[in-house]
Amino acid sequence: MGWVIGTQPATDPLARARAEFDPEVTYLNTATFGLAPRRAHAAVSAALEQWRNGTAEPAGYDAPLDAARRGYAALVGVPADSVAVGSQASGFAGLVAASLPDDAEVLTAAGDFTSILFPFHSQQARGVRVREVPLDRLAEQITPRTTLVSVSAVQSADGTVADLAALAAAAAATGTRVLLDVTQAAGWLPVDASRFAYTVCSGYKWLLAPRGAAYFTVRPELLDELVPHTSGWYAGADRWTSIYGAPLRLAADARRYDLSPVWHAWVGAAPALDLLAGVGPRALHEHAVRLTNRFRAGAGLPPGDSAIVSLAVDAGAAEALRAARIAGAMRAGRLRLSFHVYNTEQDADHAAQTLRRYLLPNG
Repeated sequence: MGWVIGTQPATDPLARARAEFDPEVTYLNTATFGLAPRRAHAAVSAALEQWRNGTAEPAGYDAPLDAARRGYAALVGVPADSVAVGSQASGFAGLVAASLPDDAEVLTAAGDFTSILFPFHSQQARGVRVREVPLDRLAEQITPRTTLVSVSAVQSADGTVADLAALAAAAAATGTRVLLDVTQAAGWLPVDASRFAYTVCSGYKWLLAPRGAAYFTVRPELLDELVPHTSGWYAGADRWTSIYGAPLRLAADARRYDLSPVWHAWVGAAPALDLLAGVGPRALHEHAVRLTNRFRAGAGLPPGDSAIVSLAVDAGAAEALRAARIAGAMRAGRLRLSFHVYNTEQDADHAAQTLRRYLLPNG
């Protein structure tokens, strides 16, 4: 099933955005990877053609990257000079992990995504202590001894949304830093990155970018606390005169943590962010949660507050999904579905009708 505009007026931003997608299935798998808007696909296709015919210029990729940096900054509520870019979230988590003092305590949520867990566990040999607690007890477990909390705003496995207000308040009361992974949040859940010391985000899910575009935000007063040990020429104050030789001459702002870009990923990231900005965070949030709750109601489930739903299903569900041409994913032993800008009420109803008979009790 593809998108259906129905009777919505052409001036509706959500309808205009949906018109840029034409999936051949009922696509409920954004939590794995998002679909390319037509404008992003066209931009990447043109860039690939330039690569093929020898007319591409390396410096030409700076403009879409800079546009994506600005677009992401606006989406999460920080200045563009507080945003660094790279290719994956775990690299930025590792940057934070490597800069911790030897006696640091890091608090994490049980079952969280390993890209924001493994970098900290890897530091235990030098004395960093990692303490794991249930997500719903995370804020109350922060103490003055807690150096850092590393947690996802929305859990990848099941879509549980962290209590960000409680987390920010508890961290402020104890002077604890927070590294917040917004990979499963930014793009459908309004995010204010300025409330947290650091945030990381991979852009190939809800931000609809090609894989290879990732973001890192850091509060300006914390810039000098992180050792930019992964930085190369692209982190220079002037990229194109930082290619050869000493001395160290990194950018003064968060660009000092930039990694040399995956060029074509940024060509697609910029127009995808432009599409999402045209809809707006509040409308994206309302749309995703409304459709998820429409599905939940149709499947006989109570309402929730997430764009992601996790279901216990029996063995017949996989074949039913294939036959109905519904795309989802199995995560942590459960079926995970996710609803985004290109989904419709018809998608929610189709999935609910298909899956209702395969749901396990108390699932």
